[in-house]
Amino acid sequence: MAFPSNEVESTQDLLDAQSHVWNHIFHHINSMSLKCAIQLGIPDVIHKHGNPMTVSQLSNALPINKAKSPCLHRLIRILVHSKFLDKVKTTLSEDEEEAYCLTRASRLLLRCEPMSMAPFALAMLDSVKMDPWHHMSEWFQNEDSSPFFTKHRMTIFEYAGNDQRLNGLFNEAMASDAGFVTSVLSKECRHVFEGLKSMVDVGGGTGATAKGIAAAFPGLKCIVLDLPHVVADLEGSENLSFFSGDMFEFIPPADAVFLKWLLHDWSDEDCIKILRKCKEAISPGGKVIIVEIVVGDQKQDNRATETQFFFDLQVMVQINGRERSEKDWANLFSNAGFKNYKITHVLGLRSVIEVFP
Repeated sequence: MAFPSNEVESTQDLLDAQSHVWNHIFHHINSMSLKCAIQLGIPDVIHKHGNPMTVSQLSNALPINKAKSPCLHRLIRILVHSKFLDKVKTTLSEDEEEAYCLTRASRLLLRCEPMSMAPFALAMLDSVKMDPWHHMSEWFQNEDSSPFFTKHRMTIFEYAGNDQRLNGLFNEAMASDAGFVTSVLSKECRHVFEGLKSMVDVGGGTGATAKGIAAAFPGLKCIVLDLPHVVADLEGSENLSFFSGDMFEFIPPADAVFLKWLLHDWSDEDCIKILRKCKEAISPGGKVIIVEIVVGDQKQDNRATETQFFFDLQVMVQINGRERSEKDWANLFSNAGFKNYKITHVLGLRSVIEVFP
């Protein structure tokens, strides 16, 4: 390979560049290995066992074809490298063997864990949502709204409305994230909800977030607004009710409107329409409460920034949405008629934004 005289590279530079390219070519293997581990129940089996497990113990406990047991250690090796398992030494009989235990990350994949992220992982890595990535370059050249539409010839909302399996996966994913969010909000952001008598959770799905908030604040009555196919047959309780409707048409009145991971699905024009409906719905002295990513919201490591960028492309591919910087959010709020906002950095990659009329 020839280079201009002013760009001479060492052999090691070339090998490092090749390694970088290869790493990104095969980066999906981390995701697919994680999906496989969840589907096989590896974290759950280790947790149930109560002690670190060897590969042979895992092979006997997992629902796999025993002829493929020799391949299991290769999957385990990736999970160790990705920090979903830790390797320890254990003594069985007279021999010392390597065994594997859970990490903090893999504990968030346990089915019995209230904040389990397993449903979220399985929904995001489902083939229906993964296939559109193969059409991203095609989408850049056509008139379609999203790569998802290019692949499936319908929006993700239309697809979910017609496919019970995907709709179920999506609802379980949002419910699992709700447990995580409400746990943090009830501990670190009580001031956001104190004093409120009523709240509408717009696009609240099956009501998991609203249930968690209502439980943490017993005097708060919550209404979940979502599309008919989402809230059909759902039953409320004393301080939780469901409302079937379209947020672009009407949002029930309340002291506050709650929007979790919703506005990143929509264009600026649609976000302004939604926010104006929110402004109409809130009572005097009320507010809009938003849980979203604020890109570059604080000093963070490269991995956190990369994950925010991943989310930005994810919503672009699935629904032609976008993640926004604080300047982007400020412009939306101003154009929707709001006068002030406050950002609280309390949810890791996401933030809580209070918006006031």
